Amino acid sequence: MTRASHTARGRITAMKKRILAAGGVVAVAAAALTGCSGGAAEATCTNEIAKEDATQVTVWAWYPAFEQVVDLFNETHDDIQVCWTNAGQGADEYNKFSTALEAGSGAPDVIMLEAEQIPTFTIQEGLVDLSQHGAADIQGEYTDGAWSDVSSGDAVYAVPVDGGPMGMLFRQDIFDEYGIEVPTTWDEFREAAQKLKDAGAPGVLADFPPNGGAYLYALMAQAGAEPFSYDAANPTETGIDVNSDEAKKVMEYWDGMVDDGLVATDDAFTADYNTKLVDGSYAVYVAAAWGPGYLGGLEDADAEAKWQAAPIPQWDPENPKQVNWGGSTFAVTTHTPEERLDAAATVAKDIMRTEEAWQIGIDEAALFPLWKPALESEEFAQKEYPFFDGQKINEDVFLEAASGYSGFGYSPFQVYAYDQTYEQIFAMTEGEKDASQALDDLQGTLETYATSQGFTLTE
Repeated sequence: MTRASHTARGRITAMKKRILAAGGVVAVAAAALTGCSGGAAEATCTNEIAKEDATQVTVWAWYPAFEQVVDLFNETHDDIQVCWTNAGQGADEYNKFSTALEAGSGAPDVIMLEAEQIPTFTIQEGLVDLSQHGAADIQGEYTDGAWSDVSSGDAVYAVPVDGGPMGMLFRQDIFDEYGIEVPTTWDEFREAAQKLKDAGAPGVLADFPPNGGAYLYALMAQAGAEPFSYDAANPTETGIDVNSDEAKKVMEYWDGMVDDGLVATDDAFTADYNTKLVDGSYAVYVAAAWGPGYLGGLEDADAEAKWQAAPIPQWDPENPKQVNWGGSTFAVTTHTPEERLDAAATVAKDIMRTEEAWQIGIDEAALFPLWKPALESEEFAQKEYPFFDGQKINEDVFLEAASGYSGFGYSPFQVYAYDQTYEQIFAMTEGEKDASQALDDLQGTLETYATSQGFTLTE
C-alpha cells in the first residue's frame, strides 16, 4: 500500500469516528444489541428454524408481516436458514448497527436499510460490495432508479426491495363539497388551497411538515435540485448544493403557502398529525406509494371519508418529473464471517425475490415492490383498494411514478443533514427567516460540518 493510500485510509477512519461521535451513536450501549449479538450459533431467532443443520444467516428487519416471508424462505431452502430479529425501526436499528461497527462485533449478516442510509454505512466500512457476489445477475430485474440508489459506480451495496414513488392522496368528498378540481400543477395546488380557505373550510388543503427531511428533498428534486452527491469510490469527497435556485424555488413556494395560511406546519408522524390525516383537517396527503397502507392503518379514520389517488402535481406538466420518498433494501454487513458471505448474499438477493414473498409484501405489509416481476405484473396493476373505493391506484398513479424515477443522491451524513434541515425549515415556518436565508444558512452549516469531518467539498 502506498503512502497516499495509507493517508487516505487514515482520513477515512478518522472521518468515520467523527461522524459516529457527532451522531451520538457511539453512546448507545452495546448491551442494547438484542437478538443476533454474535455468530449465528449464538443468535436468538424470533422465527423457528426449519432445518437445524443448514447454514444460519442472521437478519435484522422491521417489515410488517416479515416473519411470514422468513418462514417461506426457510421452508423452500435446505442449505440456508434465516435467523430473524427485529432490532428496531429506522434510527433505533441504525444506532445499534453503528455501535456494532464501532465495537467490532454484534452486527447481523444481513440488515434492512433505507436507501438513503447506504452512503453513511459505506463510509463506516459496514457494507459488503455485492458486485462480487452475483449482484450483476439480478440488476435487470429492477428499475434503473432503484438500482442507482443502491450502487456507486461498479459497486453494489444493497438489493432494492420496496420504494416510495410519490403521488397525491386526496379527500374526494371535501373536493366535491367545495367545488375543487384535482390539481395537476403546483400553481393549481395553490389555487385549490386558496379556494378552500376562501370558502371557510374548517381544515386546510395540506400539511407542510418541517421535520419531513426525505419528503422535503424529494420535493426539491422534482424541481431539478441535486442537493447531495457522493461516490463511495471517492469516500473523502462530497458535494452539497441545498441552496440551489431550484431548491429555493420549491421552498419559497411553500414559504408563501405558509405565510398565507394555506397549509398547516405540523410535524409529520406524530399522534396529532395522524389524527389530522384522517379527520378532514388536511384535504390532501402528498404521499409515497407506502402512504395508502400507512393511511389505511390509522385508527379513528372517518368512515364517511372518500379517498382517491392522483399523480403528484408538476412544475412543468409538459416535462413531468417523478420523485421517490423512502424505500428500503437488504445489505450484507462486513461483520459476516467469510464462510457465510455467499449464504448472506443469497438471502439479501433472494428473500424478497419470489412471487410468493411479494404476495405477502403487497397484501399483508402494503409494500410497493421494486422487483420487476411483481412491479410489472397484471395482478399488481389491477389491484383494487377498498380504502380508495376500489380505485386501481397502482395503475392510475404509482406505476408511472416508479417507472419515471431515475434515482437520487444522498449525503454520507444524511441523518445530520436531516436534523439541520429541520432546524432551518422550522425557523422558516415560524417566520424567523425567509426560504432563501434558511437554505443559505443550511448550506453553510452543512459545508462547515463536512469539512470538520475531513471531507473535501466538490462542485
